[in-house]
Amino acid sequence: MLELDRLRVCFGGLAALEGVTLTVHEGEVLGLIGPNGAGKTTLFNAISGLVRATDGKVRLHGQDITRMPMHRRARIGIGRTFQAPQPLHGLSVRENLVVAQRYGAGEPDAARLDAILRMTGLADKADADAASSLALAELKALEVAKALATHPRLLLLDEVLAGLETAGRLRFITMLQGLHQHFRVAIIVIEHDIAAIRTLCPRIAVLDSGRLIAQGPPDLVLREPAVIACYTGTAENGSAAHG
Repeated sequence: MLELDRLRVCFGGLAALEGVTLTVHEGEVLGLIGPNGAGKTTLFNAISGLVRATDGKVRLHGQDITRMPMHRRARIGIGRTFQAPQPLHGLSVRENLVVAQRYGAGEPDAARLDAILRMTGLADKADADAASSLALAELKALEVAKALATHPRLLLLDEVLAGLETAGRLRFITMLQGLHQHFRVAIIVIEHDIAAIRTLCPRIAVLDSGRLIAQGPPDLVLREPAVIACYTGTAENGSAAHG
């Protein structure tokens, strides 16, 4: 579905991504992990079109989208969230979804929006002001809801669990599992909580200093010496990779 072929992104003389080759399959949930500054959000930005690749290719369903602008990538099926919730001020929750849907899909689909509101737990807040009436977990749910409203085939979730307390994280994980099952969308999720990654993702990929250093089932990848070393500086203790 998504193919990254030797993807490279440079800012000035600094390589934020260096030769990343990765495939995401139809309907897959892939976890993307790595220490702070590893290049995870830059990878999302390169996939979604927020930054341009310096070299390499991005393909979606075989189509080369490497130079395609962000709005066109949204129209062909790439949706994303951002680390900090970004509700549209002065609009209700439902109106936020309508704007997102028009941006990504072009045509309104009230039935889809109703389903998204219901499954994200926002139906009771549909007419509330999005910027002033929602708690943190609801704002994060709104980010996911807006991305889903664009009719994505690939959903990029950037640390949607960050800042939530334990019970809230568990509820959010259950919500994401339900959304994945219902909409059958492929998902890449950036997350630092390894327990959450294990629950959500049958496969993970690990970035370190802009390079892809491992990929595969979580329990195998997290035992690899290179992965342990990128978190701890030592390859002696597998349990230390849970950062």
